[in-house]
Amino acid sequence: MSFGIKTSQIGLTYDQIQAIWREADQIDVFEHAWLWDHLIPIRGNADADALEAWTLLAALAAQTSRLRLGVIVTSNRLRSPTLLAKMAATVDVIANGRLDFGIGAGGSRVPGPNPAVREFAAYGFPLVTPGQAVKDLAEALDVITRLWTTEQPFDYDGPSLTLRGAICAPRPTQRPHPPIMVAGAGDRMLRIVAEHADIWNYPGGLDEAYATRNAKLIQHCHEIGRDPATITRSMQLIVRATEPDAAQKAQDTIRQMIDADIKHIVIAAALTHHNAQWLANEVIHPLT
Repeated sequence: MSFGIKTSQIGLTYDQIQAIWREADQIDVFEHAWLWDHLIPIRGNADADALEAWTLLAALAAQTSRLRLGVIVTSNRLRSPTLLAKMAATVDVIANGRLDFGIGAGGSRVPGPNPAVREFAAYGFPLVTPGQAVKDLAEALDVITRLWTTEQPFDYDGPSLTLRGAICAPRPTQRPHPPIMVAGAGDRMLRIVAEHADIWNYPGGLDEAYATRNAKLIQHCHEIGRDPATITRSMQLIVRATEPDAAQKAQDTIRQMIDADIKHIVIAAALTHHNAQWLANEVIHPLT
């Protein structure tokens, strides 16, 4: 069982986020810390501040010493896989081997309300079909892990990527590579989780569909000869600290997650109102 903290960057300054992470780095109950990956707020005021995740993560890696750290989760649509592999390797070197590499398919063209539309339009990224986004993620993970583990330049001819003399030097500090977290719940996404992930982040929190999706992941693991127990189950929990009984509600939800064998819990909270120590004292310590 491990607990982490997440600071979504909407409206937060660098100094605020830096202070939260430095504090959490001194609190043993927090084992990992996470950022959010959007270039503009996907809800609310589009012109609110939103610091870019990977450049910010590099700065925070240099200012912490204990926490594992990552982006929950990186959108595969916003950066090329080769550049992302290089960025992640650099962060792992800066962090002295503390990176957990979180990634998902990213925004895609879906019916109905779609928060990705204005972000992708603002930055000029095309919205592809969900199927294409999943295919591209599978290819990206193939390329990223190969860049991290191959010492010599290599060529690659894939459905979307063509590389000549690809190399990532320096490689990540962790060997063979940083742990990989994949977020998603569809059948094709769960196949990618089975094939690539060390951590599966189930989106949306604990709900009635989780048991079915977990069973599907177990099936995919058996099909490829992998022990499902080698994949850590992860969920996020939003704590609205200003609401009545926020701490008690969070504890009740965490107990349900623990009963469902969720061993990696990431707490996101409005930490401009309450600090990391408040979360530790009021939410986590009463559980232990």
